[in-house]
Amino acid sequence: MSFYHQFDYIFAIAIIFAFLDAFNIGANDVSNSFSSSVSSRSLKYWQAMILAAMMEFLGALLVGNRVSDTIRKKIIETDTFENEPTVLMLAMAMALVGSSIWLSIATLIGMPVSTTHSIVGGVIGVGIATKGADNVIWGWKGFAQIVASWFIAPGISGCIASIVFLIAKFTVLEIKDTQKAVRNALVLVPILVYVTFSVLTMLIVWKGSPKLKLDDLSTGTTVGAIFGVGAVACFLYMLFIFPVVKRKVYYQDWRVKWYDIFKGPTFYFKSTDDIPPIPEGVQLTIDYYAGRRPNENANSKKIDEENIEALEDSKQSVTSYTSNSVVSTEKPEKTSTLWFRLLKQGPKQWPHLMWLVVSHGFTKDVISDQVNHSGVLGANVKDMHKKSKFYDNRLEYLFSLLQVITACTMSFSHGANDISNASGPLSTVYLVWSDKSLKATPPLWILGFTGGALVIGVWTFGYKIMSVLGNKMILQSPSRGFAIEFGAAITVVMATQLAIPVSTTQCAVGATVFVGLCNQDLRSVNWRMVTWCYMGWIFTLPIAGLISGILTGIIINAPRLGVEYFPSN
Repeated sequence: MSFYHQFDYIFAIAIIFAFLDAFNIGANDVSNSFSSSVSSRSLKYWQAMILAAMMEFLGALLVGNRVSDTIRKKIIETDTFENEPTVLMLAMAMALVGSSIWLSIATLIGMPVSTTHSIVGGVIGVGIATKGADNVIWGWKGFAQIVASWFIAPGISGCIASIVFLIAKFTVLEIKDTQKAVRNALVLVPILVYVTFSVLTMLIVWKGSPKLKLDDLSTGTTVGAIFGVGAVACFLYMLFIFPVVKRKVYYQDWRVKWYDIFKGPTFYFKSTDDIPPIPEGVQLTIDYYAGRRPNENANSKKIDEENIEALEDSKQSVTSYTSNSVVSTEKPEKTSTLWFRLLKQGPKQWPHLMWLVVSHGFTKDVISDQVNHSGVLGANVKDMHKKSKFYDNRLEYLFSLLQVITACTMSFSHGANDISNASGPLSTVYLVWSDKSLKATPPLWILGFTGGALVIGVWTFGYKIMSVLGNKMILQSPSRGFAIEFGAAITVVMATQLAIPVSTTQCAVGATVFVGLCNQDLRSVNWRMVTWCYMGWIFTLPIAGLISGILTGIIINAPRLGVEYFPSN
């Protein structure tokens, strides 16, 4: 095997910035997959991070090849570089540089942007810098198709999400008889389990990864796998989860625990006559709307004042009480200040410092950040929540179980689609550097490498964008979150099958806005946040393109050492 060893440094640059690009894909884009689940309290933040790491990596590894091919070969005419392959190698490396720099800036300022826009802009920028605007495939088979998907995909995902939510709304959520609503939900949820698992299976086996030999399955095998897995998943749900959920929610058995699903079949034969009444102070399910009800903060403030007054009368130290806990009135030390203080204290404190740095990302209180009313973007969050409907927690609980499945599906499809933004250009650089044909299948290690970087980004900085979205855009709940994730996931799945690198950011935001509008009030959506998202999308492509194009132009036209130049007249 031969290599362009004189350009090892370009390959090294591509490796570094592909890692940074994938890192920022995880940090910026992962919120689209799990923001709704965390915001609605269906998952705790650390649980979401574990699932995100698993599903994003598997999606990238199993299905990431397909869209990588579009990013590599269908935006600029790679055939024009046939006699200058090393220039193409440099161009793709600079595309990664421009994309990763802009994504880093956007993530730091809390702007949710499209990572697809970013790399497409970078590739277009280097294409113009090297071969001119004519080298870019502007037609429907290239750039135009991608641009169209940015507008069509949010609409499609929004329509699917709103239809699913309206079905749930009118068949379950808004039925006044709660017991009847629960019965309806117990019928609806298994159907949705079947559909969701079938869609996920379709993503894996239909034109799957060539490296795993999933790209040449027969039609019969593919169809059988899709419907078979859906049926098996539905059967397992009915066998283990359904009887436990029914006993807890319909019969209101407060003693049921999550681990009872392992003995789920036995609940079909258990008597419901011996279920004791719910003790005072015991909640059947968690409160999915805690901290977001219109009068909740006012009541908490009143309780705070009464508690503080009582403490002052008894001459105790003054502390501030919330409705759930006692918190010191002293302002918490800033993270950066704490890190610097531990650093100055010497090597004995450095292990503690290292742990704080590593755990900083997944120990953040994301929901508190989302309901924070400070700043321009969050100023109207309280009024926005007042315009939304709050549904029974028992009904929301049924959808919370389903939302975990859709979140994983969305995360898997996100890993399959968006990892191409980093792996596509890196694949081109590697294939040129190793003197292989651009038509060759990219090696699996590239998908694994960029997938690993994405996971690290999720764990360390995923909270940044997740804190901006969620409850700051609409009032989130498991029923709404399920519809949002389901609509966005199906849209991304279909786009991946068609090898169109759609923006998962726009799919998620489009679905969120449409579900918010199902409240039949324009004020139930935070349009300031929607505008902030669109600003990010508008700026991303030209900025990433300018950075990549300018860098490429400077490098390929720079003076060479040992080459004599003469002034022109």
